[in-house]
Formats: sequence, structure tokens, C-alpha cells
Amino acid sequence: MMKSDRGLSNDSSTRSFHLDDSDDEVTLPPNASETRGLISSDETFPRYMTASPLPSAQIYETGPKDLWGVLKVRSKYYLPILQWLPHYSIKFFWGDFMAALTLSCLLIPQGLSYATALCKLEAIHGLMGIAFPAITYAIFGMSRQMSVGPEAPLALLVGSSIAIQQHLHSDGDPIDPLAWASLMTLFVGLFTLLLGIFRLGFLDSLMSRALLRGFITGVALVVMVQQSIILLGLVDRSKKWGVTEASSTIDRLVFLVKNIEYLHPLTSCVSAVAVSILFSMRIVKAKQTSKRWIQLFPESLVVVICSILLTSYFDWENKGLEILGATEASGIPVPSIPAFPTNKHMKDLLITASMIAVIGFVESVAIAKTYSNKHNYSVSPNRELVALGAANIASGLFQGIPAFGSISRSKIADRAGARTQMAGLIAGVIALFAILFLLPYFYFLPKAVLSSIIFVAVLSLLGELPEDLHFIFKIGAWKDLGLLSVTFLATMVISLEFGTLIAVTLSLLLTIKETSYPRISIMGRVKGTTNKFKPIHENPKEVEHLEDVLIVRIEEPLFFANTGQLKDRLRRLEQFGDMSIHPSESPRLDDSSYVIFDVGSMPYIDARSCRKS
Repeated sequence: MMKSDRGLSNDSSTRSFHLDDSDDEVTLPPNASETRGLISSDETFPRYMTASPLPSAQIYETGPKDLWGVLKVRSKYYLPILQWLPHYSIKFFWGDFMAALTLSCLLIPQGLSYATALCKLEAIHGLMGIAFPAITYAIFGMSRQMSVGPEAPLALLVGSSIAIQQHLHSDGDPIDPLAWASLMTLFVGLFTLLLGIFRLGFLDSLMSRALLRGFITGVALVVMVQQSIILLGLVDRSKKWGVTEASSTIDRLVFLVKNIEYLHPLTSCVSAVAVSILFSMRIVKAKQTSKRWIQLFPESLVVVICSILLTSYFDWENKGLEILGATEASGIPVPSIPAFPTNKHMKDLLITASMIAVIGFVESVAIAKTYSNKHNYSVSPNRELVALGAANIASGLFQGIPAFGSISRSKIADRAGARTQMAGLIAGVIALFAILFLLPYFYFLPKAVLSSIIFVAVLSLLGELPEDLHFIFKIGAWKDLGLLSVTFLATMVISLEFGTLIAVTLSLLLTIKETSYPRISIMGRVKGTTNKFKPIHENPKEVEHLEDVLIVRIEEPLFFANTGQLKDRLRRLEQFGDMSIHPSESPRLDDSSYVIFDVGSMPYIDARSCRKS
């Protein structure tokens, strides 16, 4: 491996050597004296074949031997509740309970808001989308801090899909909104479950952050514009203007600008006070992270209770303030598969369900990884997909809406003290209690307050945009800026569905493009040497091309998708020596008679690539 004529040093403090094809020196530290006796200047055996001062590692055979033992171990892996519940300590209960209580104070108003204002369904279906997904995820899920429940962008996709179908088929063959939403939730769960079963958890890395940020920003503004009509008390006037649920964001903006003077004073005042309180408390909680009592303060629940009491006492219902109205507490429905629409509707339903599944699991897996790294435990994207799929299947069977992880709610759960999945389990039980006993008490809840909760929730989605834009401009990532802008404009100007399709499609196309573009290096000889070679692009002034010989180093696998691109790149490199030179210019190098491939770092090559090569 090393010989005295190849640069072996006998210095007493350090020893170094270098290989003929590299200028990189490897320096042994001064405290490596115990290994020097094993290395001699005339060593004829590789280093790894000599005696080692380190003992061999011992592998312990502790796996189960019988079938029951295997089932017991595997069941704990696939059902995490069997792993954490038997060892649950009472010292965690107080933190989990307070986190669950805090989450419920936010989840229940959000569930009511998303179901009624975004999906245009009865309020109870928002609570169904909280209770059963939360309980199911606590059984199958691995994240201890992630809060699973309805999310504004996904609820808006469901509501927009319902509105479009009702608009397109208003003359005949109408759809049942509840059956449509429940069936879509069921298919969201099936798609997510299948992604987990086929171990496609790596797909969460394929969604570009720029594309996702552009889509989320667009959705946030779409929701804010949509809810502004309710906040200002212009719902009846918007219907006269022809603004429907299927109208574009631009149409709604034009309506707001031209009719702002006709706002309803009482509704606008209630909205302004509710938004101010909710937004102010968000700012206070973000700044006072060390004060736990501030983090536990249930501002959403306080606003809801106060607005109900004030509306009932001052009879605001008869003064033009729209209220939630009667909501039947019909109990827990029997799980059932919703009625399927006709074949001409199924394609639209499946496309929207698949888009919700992709966007939902990308955000959820990112949240799970964030808190697993923070609290030093592991999560598996594939098992998270299975857990989220099961949660949405349960929600669909019980007439709920799609539920995935929420960044803001998970942050609240973590600050409130959630340490196990018990927090989500208790939050689901509290939601069930609300379904059974609390729904009649929401009769006087103003719709403007529900819209205020949504408005502030989506406003928080814009919180990371300035930071992302600052980073993009700082490093000059203009490609990411373009992707963000395209997705944002598609969501805002055309439609929510088109923006979602653009985000998913561009992510897949970019991944395919990068995969089919093989990374190769043209090797050249270091000037002044005869047998030292380096990639030319690293230092063109010190490394020179060889006449009549082209040396190509390939450092990644060759397969059917990137072999065609390899030939084109080799031809261009042979003529110009650099991919940065435009092919319209004249060739700068003569044709090579010999091509040498350095494939020592290539992991593998498939059969088709061998034939095409």
C-alpha cells in the first residue's frame, strides 16, 4: 500500500503520505503512536489485513425464535401504541393532558370553521374530522408531538371540488356534498395508505420547497380573500353579484373593491375584534415562549365563548349578524362507505383526492421529522403514511373531512408539554365529547368569528414566506424564485386545483430531469506531472487536457433513463471541454481517438445501458 519511495515520512510528531494520482495528504495525529508498530516502510500487505489493536465486534443473537415471539415483536413495530402504552408513565400524563386540552380549545373551533366556511358542510363533520383521525393516529402513528386534524388548504380543496361539481352539473345529476366529501376523504386515506404499503415514503423529498411555498402562499391568499366577504358581512350582496363558490379569486377581489362601502357595520366590528385578539395572542405566544401559562392560554375558545354570550345577550342575530344556527347532536354515526357518484364524476374526485394525499403527507412527514429530531426519537416516513392513511379512512367512514398534520398546532402541542401520542388520543376523546354534548351550545356562534379563526390560521401560513424569499435572494436561487412564482400565480389567477396540479407535476418533472442528467467529470493531467489527474472543471489553470485522449469519470449509476443524456454530453465535452460553452460556437478541441472511462465509483449499470454504450 505504501512504500518509502512514495512519500512516507518518518517525522516523530506526525506522519503523512500521498498517492500518485492525488495531491491530498493524509496526516496521522501525534497520539497515533500505538499503531505505528503495525506499519513499516516496506509493508507488503494492505493495512486492513494486518493485526488490529481494536477488538472484534460481537453480534448478539437476541431475535425471537418462535412464531408467537415474532408476532409480538412485529406487532409493536406496526402498532406503536403497543410499544409506548404499556410503558406509559404517569409523570407524562399531566403534560399530555394539558397539551390535549390546549389543542382541543383550538381544534374544535377550527373544525367547526373549516367544515362550515370552507367545505360548506354541517359543523359536526368538522368535529368528525378531528375525533377519529386523532384517535386512529395515536394508535398507528409514531410522532409524539404532531397534531392531526383538518387543515385549511385541504379543506378548501374539498369545498372547491364540491362547488365546481355543483356548478358544472347544476341542471341535472347533482352530487350530494356530504357523500362527495366523505368519499373523497376515504380515497385520500386509501391513496396515502397505499403509498405507505409500497414504501414510497421517500416521495416527501421530491416536493420542492419553493413549489410548496408558492402553493401554500397562494392558498393562504385565496382563503383570506374568500373569508373577507364573510368578515365584512357581504355574503348576500356577493350572491346578487353572481359570486359563487366556483368563482375565481380575481372575481372576489374585484367584488370586494367595488362593494367595500356596503359592509355590514356590526359584522365588521365583531370580525375586527376577533381577528385582533387572535392575531395579538399569536404574536405574544411567539415572543413569550418561556412562559407556559401564556402558551396554554386558549384564545380561540375564549373568543368563541364570549361571542356566543354577547350574541345571545344583545340579540345580534336579529341585527344582521349571521350565526351558525341549529346543529343537531345526532350522536356518533355508524361507519359506512359513502355513496359513489356516477362515473363521469369519479375522475375529478380521484384527481383531487390524490392531490390532497400528496400535499398532506409531504407537510405531515416534514413535521414528524422536525419534532423527532428535536426530541431525539425516530420516525419512519412509510409508517407515517400508513398511520395517516388509516386516520383518513376512519374519518371518511365516519363522515369526516381530510386530516393531516399541522405545523402551527404541533408547535402549540410541543410548547404545551406533549410528550407521547396520548396527547392526540385525549384530544380525539374530547372532540367526541363535543360531538355528543356540546354542539347545541354553538347555536349563537357568529359565522364572522368562525371566519376570523380561519383568517388568522391561514395568515400564519404566510409567516415563513419572508424568510424563504430573503434566503432565495441572498444565495441567488432564481430558479426557485421562478418555481415559487409560477405556482403562486397558477393558484391565485386560475384555480386552486390547477395550482396543486402545477406544484405536483413540476416537482415530478424536476426530479426526472435531474435523475436523467448523469453527473460526469472530464479528467485532465496536472501540469508538471506525468501521472496525476484531476477533474478539469475544478482548476482549469492547473489541469490540462490530454491530446487525442478523453478521460471520463462517472460517479453515479447508469440506467435506462440517463444513458441517452450521457452520449450527448460526452460529444459536447469532447468538442468543447466544458458544458458551459454554448454548442453554437466552434469546437475548441480536436476529435479524440481514445476514450477512457473511469467507472471505479459507479455503483452499477443496467443491461440497457450496456447495450446503448
